Amino acid sequence: MGIKEFLKRRSLRARDDRRTKAAELTLRESLYPICLVTVLFFLWGFSYGLLDTLNKHFQNTLDITKSRSSGLQAAYFGAYPLASLGHANWILRHFGYRATFIWGLCLYGIGALVAWPCILARSFPGFCMAIFIIGNGLGSLETAANPYITVCGPPRYAEIRINISQAFNGIGTVVAPVLGSYVFFAFDDETALRNVQWVYLAIAIFVFILAFAFFLSVIPEITDADMAFQATETHANADDKPFWKQYRLFHAAFAQFCYTGAQIAIASYFINYVRDTQPLADDSMASRFLAGAQGAFAAGRFFGASLMRFFRPRWVFLVFLTFCIIFIAPSITQRGWTGMSMLYVTLFFESICFPTIVALGMRGLGRHTKRGSGWIVAGVMGGAVVPPLTGVAADAHQTALAMVVPLIFFVAAATYAVAVNFVPAYRDPADAFSTTEVGLTGHHAGVDEESGGDVAGSGVVADEKVAKKEIEA
Repeated sequence: MGIKEFLKRRSLRARDDRRTKAAELTLRESLYPICLVTVLFFLWGFSYGLLDTLNKHFQNTLDITKSRSSGLQAAYFGAYPLASLGHANWILRHFGYRATFIWGLCLYGIGALVAWPCILARSFPGFCMAIFIIGNGLGSLETAANPYITVCGPPRYAEIRINISQAFNGIGTVVAPVLGSYVFFAFDDETALRNVQWVYLAIAIFVFILAFAFFLSVIPEITDADMAFQATETHANADDKPFWKQYRLFHAAFAQFCYTGAQIAIASYFINYVRDTQPLADDSMASRFLAGAQGAFAAGRFFGASLMRFFRPRWVFLVFLTFCIIFIAPSITQRGWTGMSMLYVTLFFESICFPTIVALGMRGLGRHTKRGSGWIVAGVMGGAVVPPLTGVAADAHQTALAMVVPLIFFVAAATYAVAVNFVPAYRDPADAFSTTEVGLTGHHAGVDEESGGDVAGSGVVADEKVAKKEIEA
């Protein structure tokens, strides 16, 4: 194989007006791309867990307040809508998933390199800028990875698939606080800051290697025409509506904003909560407690995914989010082991909420899938809004009392969980995908394999023309 042929086979541009085999990938066919993309879930779970640890670490080493330290979360999650509605979404719609993965990894690596001199100069604003670049990279990865896992394989198992992949995100959030307890809090301030530099240098090297691995890999590109085919096959007719009338999508994005903000706020101030309510706990011990709580979070994802094998995902989602509301309430008034235990249980039930909102919100979007996924991922911006509000409340009162802020946002997110279970316009598209046989038989009807995935058949061609007009618009 010559260099020209090698580069042609690894072209980063995919035509969205073609229906391919990717619309009906079987479990076996989807295994490799899902495993490869799942590595990204661990990566941003580690980055997010590291951020929660650094929140408290910089309060100590740079002598800043709780509300100011939340600038890390504001920079990190504030970058998400810029990526998911801006540059990453444009790349996803005009080039494809693999190009977006590589773009996100490169931005992540650049941000990790920028962090080095900022830490050396002990510049908190500079480090926030580095985190903003990293947030753009991770926002790009989430813009592509969440919908890719959801649509890569039989639609019936979409919620199970994304929850299992997101469980490795949870494992990453466990590893980071454990690392922080030994690398950041077990040394003097100067040594700890130096260790932070080396951690981010190692991250940069790893993500650049991973970006090259994605360039070499050949993974299925799921096109808008593929998604239009799935929507037609499952009789989820939301695909027929213009994008701006996809009200279920925007409600899901609102729920994601509220839920993610609450989740990030709890994790960001977990160490502060333990220090305020457990006088004998130091920062290193509190960081290990956070790792334990994130372990409960990861375990909850595996448990929730197993429940979805027997119960409809929308019911599991409603029950889990309801328990989040029930168990965070006592943590506001209780102290000591009782209050911390309530947060442990809350994190366990948080586990499946984010990925399930993604999967349910994308049901039936068809040719709008790539564009719509950007709106749901943009909901992660809640992580830039709710933690600062929680930090202000924690500075004015105590961290425990500040937990009333995420409680309010959990209640707001529950409006979507109620709607998707009891409002027919929400419930029916979700259930249509839960019973479809697409991807279970391995048939690729209507695909012209010789032309590289072109579609034969007038009905599907019509779907392609609609998808093409939408892209050009």
